[in-house]
Amino acid sequence: MTQHEDYTPEGVEPSAESAEGSEGVTNAPGPQADQQESDLTVEDILNAAQSETAQTEGPEAAGDAAAESAAAPVDPLEDAANPYLEDLRRITAEYANYRKRTAENAEIEKQRAKAAAVNPLLSVLDDLDRAEAHGDLEEGSAFATIAQKLRGTFERMGLVAFGEKGEVFDPQVHEAIAQLPMPGTEQPTVLDVVERGYRLGEVELRPAKVAVAVPTDG
Repeated sequence: MTQHEDYTPEGVEPSAESAEGSEGVTNAPGPQADQQESDLTVEDILNAAQSETAQTEGPEAAGDAAAESAAAPVDPLEDAANPYLEDLRRITAEYANYRKRTAENAEIEKQRAKAAAVNPLLSVLDDLDRAEAHGDLEEGSAFATIAQKLRGTFERMGLVAFGEKGEVFDPQVHEAIAQLPMPGTEQPTVLDVVERGYRLGEVELRPAKVAVAVPTDG
């Protein structure tokens, strides 16, 4: 006998071990299948997996993107067809200008309040100027030290004095209490300062009282 065959008597089922052995023989991959699997690279496997994923999720992803695009709200400030956009811009600009004017007016009112407190004390500064002109403020004396501190306090508050000899007469900042014709004078010039003028910020407290040299006739 050249070929061996398993003999199973009639009426007797084959055992589980015999069945498993026969399946193993039938499903065992051959040498050609092993050669095809070994020819595949990692890149081929990844490309195949990505293709399957794209085919599976493609329609669902496209539907989700379309739904998100449709549900995304439109910014009214970026919508050129919005009829209220120009009105909104105009109102915004007007409000910005209003805030700027309000801030400027508040600063001016603050300066006016300071001016109201400082104005009664200008006569003290006038007395100090006269004492200095007469030589009563000797350097190093207690009176000179007090005068220096008082003037420094007013300067820190923003008080500025103006009016000097030799300046060209300006009716906007000078008050002429005397006019003296002087030979060689080509234009009205401050000859002497009786009382200096003062301003605090944009608020003028008083003009400078001056004697003016004017040209002679002829």
